[in-house]
Amino acid sequence: MLFDLRARGRRRTIKVIYMFLAVLMGGGLIFFGIGGATSGGLLDAFKSNGGGGGANSSFEKVVARAQRGVQANPQNPRMWAVLTRAQYQDASIGDGYDQNASAFTAKGKQKLVRAEHSWDRYMALDPPKPDDALASLMVQAFGPTGLSRPAKAVAAQEIVVDARPPSAGLYTNLAVLAYIAGQTRKGDLAAAKAVQLAPKDQRQTLKDQLNSAKQSAAGGASGSPATPQGSG
Repeated sequence: MLFDLRARGRRRTIKVIYMFLAVLMGGGLIFFGIGGATSGGLLDAFKSNGGGGGANSSFEKVVARAQRGVQANPQNPRMWAVLTRAQYQDASIGDGYDQNASAFTAKGKQKLVRAEHSWDRYMALDPPKPDDALASLMVQAFGPTGLSRPAKAVAAQEIVVDARPPSAGLYTNLAVLAYIAGQTRKGDLAAAKAVQLAPKDQRQTLKDQLNSAKQSAAGGASGSPATPQGSG
């Protein structure tokens, strides 16, 4: 599997792929004009990040209130959404997140597992219109700096894509995540849509970048290190 990190080559490949994804997303914010509430990128989640014991204490209280809410209304998806968001925020602040490494700490990941369980309960209740802002947070939670659940990251990104106006950036994110998860067909469809939505003078560059991401993901899955071409 791509996320078996024991082999040095695989670790290097995964790091390259996600650095590549971050570059694409950063470029999307500039070149595709997808900032703000419609971006849906992996960096959305960090807007709530902060530090300090006071913040931790506050979110722990929010989590406790949300847990009482789901206990009182276990079949209410909104209650599970509130709990998931609170648990994610609690995981992403203070000693749960290493700002220098731009990654969740072991303690943060433990808290993310709780958010994952709440998210699963939320989705199991089949909400008619899943919360795309919450889904955007869960894309980050399921990413390599979090729980490394590539298939779940794809599913969460699909919610974001379905809920927001089409953009090259949204479909680029979906394509790369799908390639990482080994969902090649889905990645190809998303990549084609991303290229179609990109400005004409950027389409070939984006197409080349997405092809590189696809090749890198395939190389990582087979255990062979691969470096994207044209990603810098």
